[in-house]
Amino acid sequence: MAQRQRYREGILEALRLSFLYFLLVLYLIPFFLVFVNAFKDRSQIIANPFRLPSAFHLANFIEAFKKMNYPYAFWNSLVITVLSTALIVFFSSMTAYLFARLPWKFNRFMFFLMVASMLIPFQAIMIPLVKIYGSFGLLNNRWTLMYMYLGFGCSFAVFLYHGAIKSIPLELEEAAMIDGCSRFQAFFKIVFPLLKPTTTTVAILDVLWIWNDFLLPSLVLISPRNRTLPLSTYYFYGTYTSEYGLLLASLILSITPVIIFYLFMQRHIIRGILQGSIK
Repeated sequence: MAQRQRYREGILEALRLSFLYFLLVLYLIPFFLVFVNAFKDRSQIIANPFRLPSAFHLANFIEAFKKMNYPYAFWNSLVITVLSTALIVFFSSMTAYLFARLPWKFNRFMFFLMVASMLIPFQAIMIPLVKIYGSFGLLNNRWTLMYMYLGFGCSFAVFLYHGAIKSIPLELEEAAMIDGCSRFQAFFKIVFPLLKPTTTTVAILDVLWIWNDFLLPSLVLISPRNRTLPLSTYYFYGTYTSEYGLLLASLILSITPVIIFYLFMQRHIIRGILQGSIK
């Protein structure tokens, strides 16, 4: 009886694994098509998009690199992503520290207000937001875009930091302040280094969000010189609609940096989220 039960469990486990591998193949097919067809010309793609290219030439990538003005787009995305993420980490950590260590009624109210603001979709406020900033002449400015990212990204970051800070013993800060540290110094010398897993998680999630974001930059950045990589890819697609190889090559050029970043940093995500949100 026990042997039959183990045999049945083995069959169910094999079926589950087979189903998961099947889903994995379905998930990877679009990536396979993008990668393979980026090395072909238009006639080869139309003839058979599933066939491997006869030779892996980089002509599509070189041409896409030049025509989409990749260096400027990459630099804009890099500056906006790095500075926006740094601002979110800096202000969110201090705000969460204030909410966690000074439990005033006003602070509790503001914390719950920030958490509740995560339920409001951006699409509900984007038209008034653009009209207000446009009336003050603040559009087409990278600093305006970074300021908006700070506003939209702080709520979730404060939520993660708040849970992590509450798990840090208050006695560590009290000992530092007895030794002569101010509260500001105690935060940056004692508390903030202990928040490294949460900081890493916030940074990874915000980098992925800001680097890949299309809607907000498309509303704020008007000049071609200020375009980010998603915007450059979009306008490149509008210009070379029938050149499928060029389009797929530009897509790979756009997503490669953030994929590399994610592969190096992914192991920190779950650990940081568990530390910040469960405690």
